[in-house]
Amino acid sequence: MLDQFPPHTTIAVADLERAKAWYADKLGLEPASEDMGGAWYECAGAKFALFPTPFAGSAKNTVMEWTVDDVAKIVTDLKGRGVTFDTFEMEGVEWDGDIATMGGHKGVWFKDSEGNILAVTS
Repeated sequence: MLDQFPPHTTIAVADLERAKAWYADKLGLEPASEDMGGAWYECAGAKFALFPTPFAGSAKNTVMEWTVDDVAKIVTDLKGRGVTFDTFEMEGVEWDGDIATMGGHKGVWFKDSEGNILAVTS
């Protein structure tokens, strides 16, 4: 039954105003709308929301990922906005600076102002 409805990502934030400023400054994203529950964003037809909660930043996994054509170009653009990237040790992952190669895929990981892990992959 749920296959008939589009899902969306929700991202926990401790400070909604700080998070909105980070998403605007670092990622160039502005809320499409806001309500009592938080701020809603739209990216290429997909939606995600930032919602305030004391549990922000407690996830140890990637909470949202963008699939792009050119990871290296996005890394350059994000670094220009002050985003820093994380690396980690994992079997089968090779690193070239900040960019991981996993088979035929490339990716980078970074944290938002609230400690949530975000990724860009190709």
